[in-house]
Amino acid sequence: MKEAEIDPLSDHVAVVTGAARGIGEAIALRLASLGARVVLTARDQSRLQKVKQAIEDQAGSTLVIPCDLTDANAVAELGRHVHAECGRCDILVNNAGISVARKPLVDLPVEEWDQMMQTNLRAPYLMIRALAPLMIAARSGHIINISSLAGKNVLPEGAAYSASKWGLNGLTYSVAEELRQHNVRVSVIAPGSVNTSFSSSGKDPRRMIQPEDVAQVVAMLVTQAPTSFVSEVLLRPTMKP
Repeated sequence: MKEAEIDPLSDHVAVVTGAARGIGEAIALRLASLGARVVLTARDQSRLQKVKQAIEDQAGSTLVIPCDLTDANAVAELGRHVHAECGRCDILVNNAGISVARKPLVDLPVEEWDQMMQTNLRAPYLMIRALAPLMIAARSGHIINISSLAGKNVLPEGAAYSASKWGLNGLTYSVAEELRQHNVRVSVIAPGSVNTSFSSSGKDPRRMIQPEDVAQVVAMLVTQAPTSFVSEVLLRPTMKP
């Protein structure tokens, strides 16, 4: 068996946001298992170190760059750090996201609305702005945004979260058209409820998507044939809620 078949992402650099836990951690581990050098970023440096150790225990290669993705200057510095340390960025997974307790929009504080938009929508824009130039220069790359079925469906008392994900979908489709001329593929994954601390409270985990399920879709997207790309993946659990 050829080495490329064993490690299809050998020599690739992947940046994963929100990599400290949950979906981001699973994606980072999966990409590392495929041979990529994975740049882990989030605010929780202690958790990032644990993910780094897990990757290295499996003989993977990784780099930790803690970052507050709501800080435009910090994200720009992250991009410079990736360029200086790795020289390239082949894969960007915008996974970091937040939600708040569901409540009517009229009761939602402005600060919570702003925090949601800063993390769920503005941060992916900043990350693309920082790292897409490396892909354009290389005429190759994948950008994958982790959205939600809430960005496809009505979500009463979750209007801010839903709006941020609808916006992320629109960002994805538009940037995909901008970057396809540079051979950079941009896709969005929209899962339903995933079994993480983010959304698992009070739910039967057997009837939820697992973080590894999302990671598998990311792996599929970044190893697909070079002549086409998948724009959108809607991910639902096999068992009905």
